[in-house]
Amino acid sequence: MIRFENVTKQYGKELAVKDANLVLEAGKIIGLLGPNGSGKSTTLKLMAGLAKPNKGRVTVNGEVVTRKIAKNVAYLTELDFYYEPFTVNDMVSFYASQFSDFRLEKAEELLIFMNIERAKKIKQLSKGNRGRLKLVLALAREADYILLDEPFSGLDPMVRKSIVKSLLTYVNFGHQTLIIATHEIDEIEPLLDEVILIKDGNYIAQENVEQIREVEGVSVSDWMVKHFIER
Repeated sequence: MIRFENVTKQYGKELAVKDANLVLEAGKIIGLLGPNGSGKSTTLKLMAGLAKPNKGRVTVNGEVVTRKIAKNVAYLTELDFYYEPFTVNDMVSFYASQFSDFRLEKAEELLIFMNIERAKKIKQLSKGNRGRLKLVLALAREADYILLDEPFSGLDPMVRKSIVKSLLTYVNFGHQTLIIATHEIDEIEPLLDEVILIKDGNYIAQENVEQIREVEGVSVSDWMVKHFIER
């Protein structure tokens, strides 16, 4: 499980996460939902060891998070981070050299599914194909936790639907937990087990998706709007 205990993260005078307590149980697909600038990316960086809390602590499977947590956490950034002279194949080989849980066979299968040419230089790829490559690199790992930050940014709607469906195929939910930070809810709602709402650095709600649909009788989108209006 991932646990936040009284976590505050501050950039200068800006509080990105405010005195937060949060528990994310393993083996689920969890949506971290909120508008741009709400603190979603910072939350994932805290889980991945790429940001250090100013106060409190973050633990993954009981271990206090540092940069070494990368052995248990695969992180997909919303930013382009590639070495542009690299080919797709170069980037796959680089990841395989850095992470012992990276599976080349799975990467090959994902590249075929995503329709990405291995020999192409990354600088020649469209924004959409660079986004697909990031998904390949994250999903080819067998890390306990896969963190995806706005993974569908730049992808057209038909491609998004296809890739969302593929997540069920390429993630081992007996072993892995998938956490998706996004403001685009409609495509991923059918996959989600649990949702967490974040607004202005505060986690304002956390709920089981089945509870939302069956007991409250609304979609996740409507539930989110209701909570944002109330707050």
